Amino acid sequence: QVQVVESGGGLVQPGGSLRLSCVVSGSGVRIDDGGWYRQAPGKQRELVASISSSGPTHYGDSVKGRFTISRDNAKNTMYLQMNSLKPVDTAVYLCQADGEYEEDGVVRLFRNFWGQGTQVTVSS
Repeated sequence: QVQVVESGGGLVQPGGSLRLSCVVSGSGVRIDDGGWYRQAPGKQRELVASISSSGPTHYGDSVKGRFTISRDNAKNTMYLQMNSLKPVDTAVYLCQADGEYEEDGVVRLFRNFWGQGTQVTVSS
């Protein structure tokens, strides 16, 4: 079974920073593409940042220059460094991943797996 678990959320003052982590676990897991999304109350889920298996990244317009996505393939972990946080960044942040895992000696694909999310609240 593949599991996606986010951590690192919390309450931070405007202008502050947080680093979110997303660990993808399972037998023989390898992450291909992945990304961070967020959903605020009453709003649609939006892409925050994505990272491909070869490294290229993409950011939503509202976070460009403030957020950085990265990955540690050895740890099957993706990160989201968030700087200069604003109250409008308040949301549940969710991690999404595609990749491969092993089951009964067979390599299988997993696509569009999501974690439960971690709450980020930016407020003074």
